[in-house]
Amino acid sequence: MSKDYQAISDEHDARAANLFRAAPDIMRSHRKITQAAQSPNALDVKTTEMMALAIAITQRCEGCVIYHAKQAAAHGAVREEVCDTIAVAIEMGGGPATVYGADALGAFDAFSS
Repeated sequence: MSKDYQAISDEHDARAANLFRAAPDIMRSHRKITQAAQSPNALDVKTTEMMALAIAITQRCEGCVIYHAKQAAAHGAVREEVCDTIAVAIEMGGGPATVYGADALGAFDAFSS
């Protein structure tokens, strides 16, 4: 069974917008943290997205996996880099990371084509 990653992403975006309206202060703060963490410094944005993808896999956060797979694709990641990222996540996250790693690859493939 395949997932519609774009539909899941759109649904997550709508829920996040609803949360932003309900709790604007915390969501603005979260946005600032995200922007600061993703700003190019010693690491470029693609690299930080790959790190975020690995963490999302080990944290078993489907919405995070899809979001960061989409961002990795948008910032020029190639499939081989995503597979290496998934391998590190599996190393650190064990068996459950294989399930979320498969989702990460499926989402990346959907957004990179």
